[in-house]
Amino acid sequence: MEKTQVCLPKDALDALREAASRSGRSVAGIIRDAIRQVVLKPQVGGAVAIWDGKPKRTPVDHDSIHDEP
Repeated sequence: MEKTQVCLPKDALDALREAASRSGRSVAGIIRDAIRQVVLKPQVGGAVAIWDGKPKRTPVDHDSIHDEP
């Protein structure tokens, strides 16, 4: 791990310190996790399929399910 410095407005640093105190974590740990979640998150490359069966409806009539009694 390499050390770096970040300049933050006082209110942001105060909020980070408060969040760290509440969670029992370090400010650096919170910043690392935030960077992982926001900047380094995997990019989704399109639709995610969880169904491998034959579709019962086309995407065009997707909302028609709400019309059925």
